[in-house]
Amino acid sequence: MKKQKKEIIAMTSYNLKPLADRVVVKPSEAEEVSKGGIILPDTAQEKPQEGTIVSVGPGRTTNNGVLVSLTVTEGARVIYGKYSGTEVEVDGDKLLIMKEDDILATYSDSRGGL
Repeated sequence: MKKQKKEIIAMTSYNLKPLADRVVVKPSEAEEVSKGGIILPDTAQEKPQEGTIVSVGPGRTTNNGVLVSLTVTEGARVIYGKYSGTEVEVDGDKLLIMKEDDILATYSDSRGGL
């Protein structure tokens, strides 16, 4: 639970506000040890496909001028496509800016923690 509180505090410190239907995602850390206990070098680590949304845009505007708000919110844990988004670095943290359409699913840990 303490890890979750630290992550929420970190989310509010970014001054990065996406436009339209884009979201800013902080990717989860890549696994450094395989399931068999082998330490993986950086080149062998798989690119993470999950993360936490740290900021959302206002939504997209339709051709009729109607604003359609996003279905995801800040703090949601998401799964996204392997090569989705644009990588940026803010305050030493690597973040992804992507369209809401690149998000495949939201999830929560069924064990009660994140």
